[in-house]
Amino acid sequence: MIHVYTGDGKGKTTAALGLIIRALGSEKKVCLIQFMKKDQGYGEINFLKSCNRIEIYQYGSGNFVDPSQPEKIDLIEAENAYVKAESILKESKHDILVLDEINTAVAWGLISLKKQLRLMELIGNRELIMTGRLANNEIIDRADLVTEMKLIKHYYQKGIKARKGIEF
Repeated sequence: MIHVYTGDGKGKTTAALGLIIRALGSEKKVCLIQFMKKDQGYGEINFLKSCNRIEIYQYGSGNFVDPSQPEKIDLIEAENAYVKAESILKESKHDILVLDEINTAVAWGLISLKKQLRLMELIGNRELIMTGRLANNEIIDRADLVTEMKLIKHYYQKGIKARKGIEF
């Protein structure tokens, strides 16, 4: 099954992490690949690294990606994430693969829609979870489950910055 968590609201990665925890608690093998993220003390990554049956890979420069003018390193890291995802899917040793922020990476031109669709073709009898804003309509049409997080109100709009243990 293919899940897509998209939209402009908070909670896409959080939903995928909840599914990861549920799967690990049910003895499933999980792989998490994060696009445009480099471990900078994320609480969830710190916790998950202590768990068995999960592999975690992060690809990104650690800096914000400018969607109108990505750096060369952003393109290289996104391609590396894609290659790893393709490799993981071909291995068939995980029950669940989470591709965090892949929708945004595609929307911002870091990898092609064609490559994202290729990953969907390789899923076999597993769960593939893809997160990130701006999911392409073709991805939404091919997915089995699509959830859109809609921003109604966020404390960031009041100037409150990301908080450790809540946003990261």
